[in-house]
Amino acid sequence: MTTIRLTMAQALVRFLDQQYIEIDHREMKFIHGVMGIFGHGNVTGIGEALERMPGNLKFIQGKNEQAMAHAAMAFAKQNNRLSIFACTSSIGPGALNMVTAAATATVNRIPVLFLPGDIFSTRQPDPVLQQVEHPSDYTISANDAFKPVSRFWDRILRPEQLMTSLLHAMRVLTDPADTGAVTLALPQDVQCEAYDYPASFFEKRVHSIDRRPMAESARKRALELISRKKSPIIIAGGGVHYSLATEELREFAEAFRIPVGETQAGKSAMAWNHPLNMGAIGTTGSLSANRLAKDADLVICVGTRMSDFTTASKSLFQHPEVEFLQLNVNSLDAAKLSKVSVQADAKLALRQLTLDLQAAGYVSSYDSDRLALAKSEWISEIDRLYALEREDGLAQTRVLGEINAFVQPEDVIIGAAGSMPGDLHRLWKTTRPNTYHMEYGFSCMGYEVAGAFGVKLAHPHREVYAMVGDGSYLMMHSELVTSLQEGRKITVLLLDNHGFQCIHNLQRENGSDGFGNEFRYFSPEQGGLSGGYMGFDFAANARSLGAKAYTAQTIDELKQALEDARNEETTTLIHIKVVPGTNTSGYESWWRVDVAEVSESVKVNEAYRKLQNKLEAVK
Repeated sequence: MTTIRLTMAQALVRFLDQQYIEIDHREMKFIHGVMGIFGHGNVTGIGEALERMPGNLKFIQGKNEQAMAHAAMAFAKQNNRLSIFACTSSIGPGALNMVTAAATATVNRIPVLFLPGDIFSTRQPDPVLQQVEHPSDYTISANDAFKPVSRFWDRILRPEQLMTSLLHAMRVLTDPADTGAVTLALPQDVQCEAYDYPASFFEKRVHSIDRRPMAESARKRALELISRKKSPIIIAGGGVHYSLATEELREFAEAFRIPVGETQAGKSAMAWNHPLNMGAIGTTGSLSANRLAKDADLVICVGTRMSDFTTASKSLFQHPEVEFLQLNVNSLDAAKLSKVSVQADAKLALRQLTLDLQAAGYVSSYDSDRLALAKSEWISEIDRLYALEREDGLAQTRVLGEINAFVQPEDVIIGAAGSMPGDLHRLWKTTRPNTYHMEYGFSCMGYEVAGAFGVKLAHPHREVYAMVGDGSYLMMHSELVTSLQEGRKITVLLLDNHGFQCIHNLQRENGSDGFGNEFRYFSPEQGGLSGGYMGFDFAANARSLGAKAYTAQTIDELKQALEDARNEETTTLIHIKVVPGTNTSGYESWWRVDVAEVSESVKVNEAYRKLQNKLEAVK
């Protein structure tokens, strides 16, 4: 047997460079590179391997471990999970910074490979700098924090263990049902130890994604259920994109005249102006989709996690005989709320059900005029909000309308947290798949700028826009620098509304006077953060980092800034000042947020009473 003597880290890098993926007879490189920040836990191990023998792997220097991992997640998500980056960090705080990103990836079912440095396997220098010592279990390190947020976790204590572990890592990373974060904790001494690895271990490997068809019994159950229902609705989730099933979704809906509501992850699966696309559904949904959902006797869920926002905290579906059909490759998701669970690939399932239902002569009972009226009423509401005028400044919905009118069909927008995901889900008009990139499984603040950089890596020839609030921007915008360093232009559209206004609105709706969520100065006279608004020059901040920047306080200034930003060749930020509270709110939907059962506040007690009434109504 031919062997190659390599350090564990060198073997890891060489193996990763030879991983490919195949779907529908298309083969592509799976692991494109490594994003990293070096420290004493990885610089002489993985760092040496990437410096001396990177192969075709690209190295990208991160500026914040969490942010760079968000960029890696965005890259994988934008590539429909068919291409990924790995992320490496030093031990201790560097590794722990990635735990939030690992959770974000796992919740969203997005593959990211985490390679945190770890403490010495020999324990001879213990305790080392940045080591967390557990007094009753000395095998625990900071990297054990990755366990609950990873789909696969291992610690490589001997160099030969790498071979078995990497095969399991690839199994999970390429699994369409159970993918997410994969963590291989790498003790810094073991990274540098050599071993005679079999040469065959480094041969090209092609991981085939075999689409899972419906089982015959599940197919019959699904056909029977749909055939006896008159007013179904489809919920299109992110699985429609990941299965490359957007055409099959459209053909299925058209064949049987079934309206479609989109989740945050599913949005852009159908063009906004398609007659059967009723827009967003759920807590951040449109009036058209939510009203149809309330009257639906069947909910066909395609590739969706059915989160509380999608179901409006399980209050949305109110037909007395409503049933659920779950089409999902993931067994956990397929079981949620389901009367009939079909664990299968979305593309194959929709294609087969289309043929079966056509043969059976099925068609829904929806009147075309009713669907057209519902859609036209909602479009009129979008137009109203997009044209909203304020005497005291720019309304957030007006700003989004101007941006939506400006961007090109192939441009990509990215969002994650605050009030904008709700507005964008309800109002944003998309015509092409994968042009709406929203991280709303974890709704992780700080994802937006890093996510835009990751999307730009995936689609270097598209214009990419980070839609971010001032609160989220302040929390994390470090990869703006990485975009400049790599020459990957992104445009950051920063809507400044003086704080965490989404949660400020939520707390006031539930009895608060508003506490701790606006960016105000401390007031000694009134106590607390009740002084005037703090003023930030975010454009100056971006310029100080090397980006181009503009400020817009009027519609004319916004239009000009958008034009100028498109013509720039480097990363650009537009600081847009908007009036707080000018976002959209519920359209016959609900999101359960519990309220204090007892309080000194009359308003809080009233909010609690309203909550109890709502809970009684949705039992």
